[in-house]
Amino acid sequence: MSLYRDQGIVVRTWKLGEADRIIVIITEGNGKVRVVAKGVRKTRSKFGGRLEPTSHVALQLFRGKSDLGIVTQAETIDRFQNIRSNPDLFSDASSMLEVVDHVAPDESPDPIRYKMLLGALRTLDEKSPPLLVPAFFLKLLDHEGLAPELGFCVKCLDTENLVSISVSEGGVFCIKCKRGKSISDTSIAVMRAILGGALNQALEVEDSKTISEIDRIASEAVEFHLERKIRSRRVMDT
Repeated sequence: MSLYRDQGIVVRTWKLGEADRIIVIITEGNGKVRVVAKGVRKTRSKFGGRLEPTSHVALQLFRGKSDLGIVTQAETIDRFQNIRSNPDLFSDASSMLEVVDHVAPDESPDPIRYKMLLGALRTLDEKSPPLLVPAFFLKLLDHEGLAPELGFCVKCLDTENLVSISVSEGGVFCIKCKRGKSISDTSIAVMRAILGGALNQALEVEDSKTISEIDRIASEAVEFHLERKIRSRRVMDT
């Protein structure tokens, strides 16, 4: 049993009893933790709105014998006010939180995953580029070793005339082996940029057809590997 400090992002909450909440937090140093915030639903709670989804907080936590820890202190680092006040942005943020929640195992530290989520929320709050969420999905899949292959046909290994993609079969296909759904050269190039170190340039793409195509592919890929629908996802219209 011990006290420890960390910082994290609130992913999900639900009610416990008459006044408490269970809080799921992606922390920097301790991975995903599940803790109880005692009395947080009372009007005079010292935590108040500090422990709501998307909140970035500095925490003091108590680790006991139970699977659930206890929040003893919580101070706001960033509330991401623009996200909270805009339903569309909050929906986008919620989809990223939902996916990370299902990908991250309990109490398995992964600073890269944490920094990816924090960086994505900051970007969403400041600029909200339309490709941000699908780019986050693709980067997260890549971090987990699950990103689709985009460099060559997954059947014959040809690197030319790549014209389609199948998430379930692992990547793109050439014109001779075509299966799955058609994909444009531009979308392939932008996804390669996302995964190849040119994320900032990729986020500047404004072509609606390309954005929609990548969005659908990234969402389908995440749902395929999670084996579940993303409840909070707003897939873009063409």
